[in-house]
Amino acid sequence: MSVQITRGIKILQNAIIQQDKQLAKAMISDGSFHITLLVMQLLNEEEVNIGIGALLELKPFIEEILQGKQLILPFQGIDTFGNQVGFVKLAEGDHINPLLEIAETAKRTFQGKGILAGENRGFKPHLTFMKLSKAPWLRKKGVKKIDPEFYEKFISHRFGEEMVHRIDLCSMLKKKQSNGYYHCESSIVIGDKNGGEPDDAELVRLSKRLVENAVLKAVQQYLEETQNKSKPGDGSSVKTQEADRNGTDSDNNRK
Repeated sequence: MSVQITRGIKILQNAIIQQDKQLAKAMISDGSFHITLLVMQLLNEEEVNIGIGALLELKPFIEEILQGKQLILPFQGIDTFGNQVGFVKLAEGDHINPLLEIAETAKRTFQGKGILAGENRGFKPHLTFMKLSKAPWLRKKGVKKIDPEFYEKFISHRFGEEMVHRIDLCSMLKKKQSNGYYHCESSIVIGDKNGGEPDDAELVRLSKRLVENAVLKAVQQYLEETQNKSKPGDGSSVKTQEADRNGTDSDNNRK
């Protein structure tokens, strides 16, 4: 996110905290600012690989939508979702339609790969700066909603513009990066004439992951067959580390 937008949101967050210091724990760190195109469910590493493939396939569709033009997103004003999530609004303008088209194309591309993607509610691009759910203990202290008075001075504030230059496939559950941004499985660069190199790197990365998964499956099958031969009549299988890891990721949501 641009320095101008980040600075403006931090000023907004500090202004709210000065009015209620408890809300500091509900603020989103500046390294995590983003716009969500869609949310999907990837249950294991194999599905993550499929998701990476879908993301790479998405790039030419986006380039066709933009037709060589930059997509500039202006942010202005404040709103909430049910007074529980505070966000900076995307201003109206000609940028709305291509962004909506990109979001819909992304949804179709991932669903075409058999991935459960998208939500029932309509796509509403926004830049979240606070969530009461980040500090559930606030409800016990009587903080059940974001008071509109806390951000009334910013209700029409223009925060700045951001050019769309990259789309990431991120994990909502894996440990965040040191800069505060989400764990990123893969990315595509938008509007970069020399963007072929990152894509080639992603293809190599995907190939390595596919080979690693194939090796792990072969080892798992070998261990199962070995145990079955050593224990006649016992139909149980070995629970390997790979199986444990996939089970742990069963509730993973990604965006």
